[in-house]
Amino acid sequence: MDFRLTADQDLLRRSVREFAETEIRPHVRDWDQAQQFPAALVPQLAALGLMGIQFPEEYGGAGMSAIDYCICIEELARVDPAVALSVAAHNGLCAAHIFRSGTEEQKQKFLGPLARGEKIGAWALTEATSGSDAASMRTVATRNPDGSWTLQGSKTFTTHGRIGDILVVIAVTSPRVARSKGVSAFIVEKDTPGFSPGKKEDKLGMRASDTSETIFEQCRVPADHLLGKEGHGFVDTMLVLDAGRIGIAALAVGLAQGAYEAALKYARERHAFGRPLGAFQAIQWKLADNATRIEAARLLTYRAAYLKDQDQRTTLEAAMAKLYASEIAVKAADDCVQIHGGYGFVKDYPAEKFFRDVKLTTIGEGTSEIQRLVIARQLLAR
Repeated sequence: MDFRLTADQDLLRRSVREFAETEIRPHVRDWDQAQQFPAALVPQLAALGLMGIQFPEEYGGAGMSAIDYCICIEELARVDPAVALSVAAHNGLCAAHIFRSGTEEQKQKFLGPLARGEKIGAWALTEATSGSDAASMRTVATRNPDGSWTLQGSKTFTTHGRIGDILVVIAVTSPRVARSKGVSAFIVEKDTPGFSPGKKEDKLGMRASDTSETIFEQCRVPADHLLGKEGHGFVDTMLVLDAGRIGIAALAVGLAQGAYEAALKYARERHAFGRPLGAFQAIQWKLADNATRIEAARLLTYRAAYLKDQDQRTTLEAAMAKLYASEIAVKAADDCVQIHGGYGFVKDYPAEKFFRDVKLTTIGEGTSEIQRLVIARQLLAR
């Protein structure tokens, strides 16, 4: 496998980087402090194809590859991981689930507006009492005599829970069978009676990406809003997560790259004892180690993306990429603060925000512990 980028991919990286530098970087601190999703950015993201990166042009998407997707998420996360998280959740969870499991009618009605950036997507899986143990969810969907469904329950930590226009909701449809076979997925539009956004979370990091509760009280959805086959929701969800973890790995790589570059810049400019910080071996080794780890994480991530482009199962490779990339990103952010010293602890420099943002990468879309469990099970089963 040759992971050298094509000329088109080099151009894509430069284009997304230029966009992130000019349209995102000047506002990062303001968006973070306001804890406000930059809705005005969506049409600009859409114009670059970033709201429908991997989806076919017939559905309004950009028709890019999985490796292209990684490049886009990386470059956004290098500047603002919160924006990258929103783009990844929109593309890799909500829209991806509809593309994977939806009927042609559902794709035309829902995927098109998502891919064109006309609507924002959300994906509701996690509950207050079921995070890593997703199969123990309590939100239920009951079939009505006319074939429609009634959702009852709530979800937490839903990216775009308050601002999403189209939600994919995972619920129990057959309580008496094994949860892996008794769970289904549904498409819920934001104006559906019985649906309401709940508490907006006050988060440590990624504060410009909306994270909220979603509440379903006798929420009635039409029969044709069942997404995929009844009882196949859990299996489909695991497949969506496999692919989604590649996106989070790319986000972690981009965040680590941004933190590393900030540390490198500071080490060149800051002087101590009459010399630049970068002249000291202790600093040089931190920079060398981080540059090496980031490149290794990038190659793990691209390998998983390459396999996805080949339509191969990526459960093992995606988990490895997500685990390693997220954990080396934590180290890169930590070293960035350390190299900045006292200035790494204040908001005048980007170090402290990378440090706050990075922890989510070891938690979201499966904790590091879950990734190790997935990896071990895959290895033992082979």
